Amino acid sequence: MSITSSKNTGGHDVVGRQKKWLILGQDPEVLKAMAANILSWIVSTFCPHLQGRLLPSCPAEADGSSVSHNHGSTRCVSIGRPGGLEQLRVVTLREGVATVGYNVTHFCPPPFTPSLSPSSTIIPADCVVIRNEAFSVNYADCTIRWGLYESAKKFVGWPIVPGFDVAGVVEAVGSESKFKVGDQVFGVTMFGAYSSRVIIPDVQLRPIPKGLSTSQAAALPCVSLTALYALYLAGHFPITKTKHNNRAILIHSAAGGVGSMLVQMSKLLGLSPVVGVVGNSSKVDAAKSLGCDVVIDKSAESDLWAAVEQASPQGYATIMDANGVSTLQGSYDHLAPTGRLIVFGFHSNLPMGRAMLSPMEWIRMAKKMMSMPKFDPMDLTVENKSVLGFNLSFCADEKEQLLQLFEQICLWLNKGDICCPRVVEMEMDRIGEAHELIQSGKSIGKIVIRTGSRNAQ
Repeated sequence: MSITSSKNTGGHDVVGRQKKWLILGQDPEVLKAMAANILSWIVSTFCPHLQGRLLPSCPAEADGSSVSHNHGSTRCVSIGRPGGLEQLRVVTLREGVATVGYNVTHFCPPPFTPSLSPSSTIIPADCVVIRNEAFSVNYADCTIRWGLYESAKKFVGWPIVPGFDVAGVVEAVGSESKFKVGDQVFGVTMFGAYSSRVIIPDVQLRPIPKGLSTSQAAALPCVSLTALYALYLAGHFPITKTKHNNRAILIHSAAGGVGSMLVQMSKLLGLSPVVGVVGNSSKVDAAKSLGCDVVIDKSAESDLWAAVEQASPQGYATIMDANGVSTLQGSYDHLAPTGRLIVFGFHSNLPMGRAMLSPMEWIRMAKKMMSMPKFDPMDLTVENKSVLGFNLSFCADEKEQLLQLFEQICLWLNKGDICCPRVVEMEMDRIGEAHELIQSGKSIGKIVIRTGSRNAQ
């Protein structure tokens, strides 16, 4: 996930080749998100009966008289503006309309397609339409709902149908697709997964491996691709004959979705010791069963970093950190020479256990942003360490690289070398509960939502 942050350069921020104008040193979109979230908090706290007035209409929603529940109707979760759980609207779309990610703009802009008939010939040659039976919930989806996810703002805007992971059955194919109608597939979409029907580029899908249920398949793509890309940045994939003397790896949130994949892949790639950090004692056994050589329970340790040092006194070749401000500096300090800190999230910068962002939460987040560690290039050079960050939702154009990662993941899955994280299933109408659960920090493994388009087996 990523939180928008802007550097004051005298009135604008240079992002790539584009200039982003600032107000009081802040991205106007962040200020809009703050205002919208505070309004949601005020209404939900003091006059909840008015929450319905905070819900923008969905432009592709079927009106009451035309809603049908037949095979051609798509149900999705649409978010009309930044805010709390009230913004998670389960809607039925007009007949034949599906959802779509931002990298299919050669066909239509996201998040909704034109009406597609079952025998439609207007599907892009490189795409398929899937009847989506299950999708997973990631913490990034909460950040999208708050209006703080950079790629969602940049490529989609509002309304948005969040979600990345899909698993279901091919309904229609483009002229160049390698799939056929009826194939069971899983994969990723660049937003739009919270839906029972999605149009997706062919290259982003694979056949569901034998032995996996639809729900298990939906739990895998985003977390497994994130994990393997992180290991690629760390220099451990593709496997080469050249290996570092230090092969120790520290994985924060080792029992979570990405963490569980990182643990298994690290073992397959020959890293040792694999040291996992978990947030409470209920997650220790899960981390051990995944293959951790050492599991550190933060809730039982008076000094986390002393335990980290004890597990690998010589430091770590790799540290995987999606926590953000709470652990980044400590993680950097415990890298061995030539070590790499891989950053792919900032969970501790954001509120845990709270669905609404009150004014106090915004103040707390601002304080945390001000205390984020700064890594000086000269220090990096002198200490012989590296800090790398990434967000796969910006990588839609890196097709060849993602193709290689996906092929390796499918190979491991088909051989039984990696297993699916623990899955908690819910129905689409409980999407608000799913967001509350993942924000609580108490979830283990993956939360998967069944769309009801067909019984997920």
